[in-house]
Amino acid sequence: MTDLAIPAAEALQATVDAISAEFAHANRVLKETRTLSATNTFQAIVRVPGQELLVVLSGADPFSHEQQVKAGVLAFDGSVVQGPPRAAAGGGRYIEVFKHRPEVGAVIHVHTPYLGAWAGTHRELPIRYAPAQRFTQIRSVPNYIDRRPTEASFILDRLAEDASHFAILEANGGSTFWGASVTEVAKNILLFEEAAYFTALAETIGGSKEFGPGVLEQQWALGRAFKAG
Repeated sequence: MTDLAIPAAEALQATVDAISAEFAHANRVLKETRTLSATNTFQAIVRVPGQELLVVLSGADPFSHEQQVKAGVLAFDGSVVQGPPRAAAGGGRYIEVFKHRPEVGAVIHVHTPYLGAWAGTHRELPIRYAPAQRFTQIRSVPNYIDRRPTEASFILDRLAEDASHFAILEANGGSTFWGASVTEVAKNILLFEEAAYFTALAETIGGSKEFGPGVLEQQWALGRAFKAG
């Protein structure tokens, strides 16, 4: 492991505990709203503020008698600092995102029914559901189809194109979202699973249409007002 300024064990554990509690709450909300798929594929990788460390958390296996969050700590060089090696190392594929994008505080990989369905089509998800457009000017969610480049490099390429990207679909799999915190990212997962659901329903009755005149301006104004408040 590289020479890292690892915080005292007590301080690090307090950070892990706080992030684990936030993750457990997000996991519960997404399960109760039937946003997560039955396998409970829900993994968060969260930056430890001021440190080159990541807290890696996973939802419990549905067949486990102890429905507890699994947590580990991973260094930016890929070495496991704390927790089960397999659980912690699972976050390694996103290290480069954290290295190159300091504004990213959390990355969540998740499997949800309708985002997963869109991922399987190899199409981008068009954003034509007004509430989902409120806080972003991105008009579609990209689909990561060619897996020869790493997922992290695909994310970084999208961010280089437009720094306001916040999610990708993982072709034939789930999706990956990122943002400032677990809660912020989980709220986007809930909202965009709903967007994918309504957009998929529209496909059966002629397909969703682009917004009418003034809708984008209206939604972006509402988003700015919400953030300001």
